Amino acid sequence: MSNYRRSKTSGASYFFTVVTWKRRKIFGTERNINLLREAFRKIKSRQSFELEAIVILPDHLHCIWALPEDDSDFSGRWREIKKYVTRRISTTRNNRNESDVWQRRFWEHQIRDERDWQNHMDYIHYNPVKHGYVKAPRDWRWSSFDKWVSKGGYELNWGGNSMPRNLEGMDCE
Repeated sequence: MSNYRRSKTSGASYFFTVVTWKRRKIFGTERNINLLREAFRKIKSRQSFELEAIVILPDHLHCIWALPEDDSDFSGRWREIKKYVTRRISTTRNNRNESDVWQRRFWEHQIRDERDWQNHMDYIHYNPVKHGYVKAPRDWRWSSFDKWVSKGGYELNWGGNSMPRNLEGMDCE
């Protein structure tokens, strides 16, 4: 059994990496991406949180959530999101009664300060370029990049010429 302890700070912002089972490209279809988006909407309506940024790739996703001031239960929210998607995508179970949609756990990082937040925002939005899906973040449909361009957080051409320097050596896969 692992001795890993998750951060549990109420009202904090967290960066997450969530991976599909054996890196299967489950989110390579619009149908399954829409199921995931539906799951986020459903769970957010029951257990509030702010989805500050997201990118959905075929075999994993990254996002930043801001939790309410009196709440630190991101694990419960992920459990419900994963259950919602799993029940609509797969009925296959292994010998531990686990589905073939998600890896068992997820990776979280509590955002420490404004610089840390910006580095993780950049990581999220540059990720489709890093994996070779597109040449620039603006070309990836399943990302919050356009939202942040419209808010003035990014220039439309950001990340299209080369990897931003603050991402060199950063790996949250």
